[in-house]
Amino acid sequence: MISSESKRLEAVSRFMVLNDDITKDLNDIVNLTAQICETPIAMVTLIDEDMQWFKATQGVDIYCNTREASFCRFTIEQDELLIVPDASKDERFSKHPFVEDGPKIRFYAGANLTTRDGHNAGTLCILDVKPKELTETQQTTLKVLAKQVMNLMELNWSLQTLDEKHQEVLKQKEDADASQLHLKAIFDSSKDLFILLGKHLNILAFNNAAAKYYDRTIGKQIIAGAFLSDYLEPVVLKKLVRYYSAALAGHNVRTEFFVRKDTPYAAWLEVYFTPVKEGAEISGVALNVSDITARKKHEEQITLQNEALQRIAIIQSHELRRPVASLMGIMELIKLEEEHPYDDYAYFKMIETTVNELDDKICGIVAESETTLNNSIIVN
Repeated sequence: MISSESKRLEAVSRFMVLNDDITKDLNDIVNLTAQICETPIAMVTLIDEDMQWFKATQGVDIYCNTREASFCRFTIEQDELLIVPDASKDERFSKHPFVEDGPKIRFYAGANLTTRDGHNAGTLCILDVKPKELTETQQTTLKVLAKQVMNLMELNWSLQTLDEKHQEVLKQKEDADASQLHLKAIFDSSKDLFILLGKHLNILAFNNAAAKYYDRTIGKQIIAGAFLSDYLEPVVLKKLVRYYSAALAGHNVRTEFFVRKDTPYAAWLEVYFTPVKEGAEISGVALNVSDITARKKHEEQITLQNEALQRIAIIQSHELRRPVASLMGIMELIKLEEEHPYDDYAYFKMIETTVNELDDKICGIVAESETTLNNSIIVN
């Protein structure tokens, strides 16, 4: 019972706000109901947890009432019409303030407003200050008109829901357009090349950097729907297809290409291949291409410098040690022969030759060091 009442209250909440056109139609129905049933009062009511709300009225000017004080709370507890010919003689209502005092209600009849999912949300009811009975035609009319009231209220809720969904879609589209515009601004402002490929090397999208690159290097305009193979050198295309296929298989790939060899646009490019998914399926590959020519030249220069330093180290460790060792040996000979001197010219000639050789080696080291330093300055 608690679960059922909870769902009924959820159903009631759908109809609490009605647009003006529906309210006008409901007022026309209660007026017609009062005329057909020959009663001064007719109402469309909704009953929530604590209150009874009047959504359309004839013969009274009232907005709400407590659920405890309503006649209709008994109606929603059954599926058939509730007819009370004389409320003063019905133990459920005889002590009611509206029966004993106030308008002194005597007659009441109510038909349930039953939702499509089977919940009694409220009633179409009629009241009179004198006892009476309803004819079969009047009873049938009351039930038919109650269904029409419910249809109108369901229609109102459906229209509101559709409008909310429509507004939500518009808001989502607006947000998506704004997000797309923002992403496009970032996409097009990047110096890197971005190209989105389909499953057959077909170009789906690209940024300004990519368009400018191909226009500058090959004088050809990149077009969505064309094939990337039309813009690549055969040797580059062969290598690219291998990595592109790996990305279509779900792998993230990074590689480097040397392109436009022997042209003014020769360059090293670093390329990332990223699988693009729609749900669980890979629908294409995104290429992110960066020009790394300056970095490659810098790396090449560092390699040359390292090789030069290695040669200097070899010279220092081997070639320079030989004349130095010779000098040291000559000096030892001079020391040994001090007591038995002979032609000093031969020793001095040897020293002169060794010194000249050492001088040549030192000059060579200095020259190579200067060349290495100058190349480093030019690159940087």
